[in-house]
Amino acid sequence: MINTNREADVPAIETRGLVKSFGSGDEAVHAVRGLDLTIAQGEIYALLGPNGAGKTTTISMLTTLLLPTSGTACVSGFDVVTEAAAVRRRIGVTFQEVVLDQDLTGRQVLDFHAQLYGLNKTQRRAKIDELAALVELTDVLDRKSARYSGGMKRRLELARGLMTEPAILFLDEPTQGLDPQNRAGIWRYVRQLRAERGITLLLTTHSMDEAEELADRVGIIDQGKLVVEGSLDTLVRSMGADVIALHGVGAPEALLARLQALPFVQQVKHVLSNDGAALEAQNEGAPHILQVGVDAGDRRLAEVVTLAASSDFQIRSVQVARPSLADVFLAHTGHALRDRLDD
Repeated sequence: MINTNREADVPAIETRGLVKSFGSGDEAVHAVRGLDLTIAQGEIYALLGPNGAGKTTTISMLTTLLLPTSGTACVSGFDVVTEAAAVRRRIGVTFQEVVLDQDLTGRQVLDFHAQLYGLNKTQRRAKIDELAALVELTDVLDRKSARYSGGMKRRLELARGLMTEPAILFLDEPTQGLDPQNRAGIWRYVRQLRAERGITLLLTTHSMDEAEELADRVGIIDQGKLVVEGSLDTLVRSMGADVIALHGVGAPEALLARLQALPFVQQVKHVLSNDGAALEAQNEGAPHILQVGVDAGDRRLAEVVTLAASSDFQIRSVQVARPSLADVFLAHTGHALRDRLDD
């Protein structure tokens, strides 16, 4: 693994005001909007968001595949624009889509990649054997990749990304399309990489459980902006010990103010439900969801419901649960993750 004094004292990844736009004028698409990100060396950081949120564009800039429109980004202390070659020597990448030559065997995929980075024959053989064992592909290494299952292809790509002993590994939706068993296998390898090699990992995902399973810290990105970040425990605790979700119609403003004044309420978030159009068509008004973080849901439910009934807010359903990352996402973006995935 490459390591210099310059790299030892800097974050693994750091961006300031990072912007990427496509097109110009009124037709411009703003994929990333002023992203500030700091990821420590040896950290597993999950960038969580729906499709189209800017996750892949961010990784493409950090891996020097796309030039930023404005702002700065450094990887291991090297600028992704002015020191792109130094960045590339320090990173590994697996892409969202499987990118393998189907006519090559697994061994050939790894060998050709290692040759591109200047490893000699002895180094290549040793590294291929080591990584094939890591991702459990030793027995099929001489089989054409076209005959690999989806999970085997993902594991082969992971091995390829590790051939050059990167300091930082970028994983773009690493388990997309995999069954639960293969997803669990990839998660195991990711944890092993950090534990045994001290590698830094930035993974993008739209899977709540993947972020919960792997990440030291989670950043929620939506419409190109980082809306909140922190450790899983910190983000979930910010919601309260329990979350009471009130689904209903009416005017929520008065109720919001009254709820916020209660001493046992830790936070209140108001979002518009994604089925608003259906209810509006029935002339019942747009539906709302009020997330009420409280110290104890079972003891506070009756008071919250009573308050709603006297505040011109008609409750359609009530849920009480321990907060989760999904509640955090809903609170900070105003929609459930699956809502945007359906777009």
